[in-house]
Amino acid sequence: MAMLELDGVDVHYGGIHALRGVSLKVEAGEVVTLIGANGAGKTTTLRAISGLVRPTKGKVRFDGKDLTGVPAHQIVASGLVHAPEGRGIFSNMTVEENLDLGAFLRHDKTAVAKDREHALTLFPRLRERLAQNAGTLSGGEQQMLAIARALLSRPRLLLLDEPSLGLAPQIVATIFKIVRTIAAEGTTILLVEQNAHMALGVASRAYVLEVGEIVLQGPAAQLAKDDKIRKAYLGIHD
Repeated sequence: MAMLELDGVDVHYGGIHALRGVSLKVEAGEVVTLIGANGAGKTTTLRAISGLVRPTKGKVRFDGKDLTGVPAHQIVASGLVHAPEGRGIFSNMTVEENLDLGAFLRHDKTAVAKDREHALTLFPRLRERLAQNAGTLSGGEQQMLAIARALLSRPRLLLLDEPSLGLAPQIVATIFKIVRTIAAEGTTILLVEQNAHMALGVASRAYVLEVGEIVLQGPAAQLAKDDKIRKAYLGIHD
């Protein structure tokens, strides 16, 4: 049984049919990426998984349990955590307060303290800025905070939405290095990312979404060599 399974998921926003029969699987320990152009439905897919939008058709299962209609906070408590596009940090709160909110549903204070220390080891810049308002951080630091906050929820499956969006190449490289570390430490990851080159480099498997439908899937290394993918998403024209 896959850790996460989408089976024929449709999502509508009013009259807009945003997802059409999306089916995908993520096995425990995998990094799986979902790539596609703007408006393809990548973010909507993650929102359907994390309970922020409700599918109009199909099933989302986590550890075999149907998540349809389950409130988002209960989904987080089950170990499925979403680091959203646009980071979603609380800009008027300090870095430390944002991190505390990541552990809001947890009561194991000793383990929380250990996880917080580990997150600050992964993101040493945040340690230097604990008392600083999150809204005054750079874009890269805000992304680091969004991921660190998600880690404080102790995810078994981390949904990462566009972690490189709007960041300088050097910061993107740092973020993806940390994503690799998180995966190596045992967290399963479903990654939505416009930077297909970086995404395919970090993932073991990939799905390609076009206009709300999965059009290609397979090993990430194999898709990286596919002519259509190379031209459409990697900017490579042989």
